Amino acid sequence: MRALTKSELITRIFERHPSLTSRDADMAVNEVLRAMVSALSHGVRVEVRGFGSFSLKYRAAREGRNPRTGAPVSVPAKFVPHFRAGKEIREQLNVK
Repeated sequence: MRALTKSELITRIFERHPSLTSRDADMAVNEVLRAMVSALSHGVRVEVRGFGSFSLKYRAAREGRNPRTGAPVSVPAKFVPHFRAGKEIREQLNVK
């Protein structure tokens, strides 16, 4: 299974919408991603109807281990992005 890269996504949008230039498709994808990252960085949940939602989850500070040496390592508290797929995607993925 291969991953869909950002450049492949831009190419697909360009191919499906011939009225756009490839530069327009590139700018549109970049702007959507930039807006999503900006909203998340301000603590705002991002919901794309029919696709899913992005939110932040808090991970508390903890004591980890270096896998190579086994030495204890302090892992700082942080926020990590979390994606939850929408109903439509879940239903399409489980069609038999």
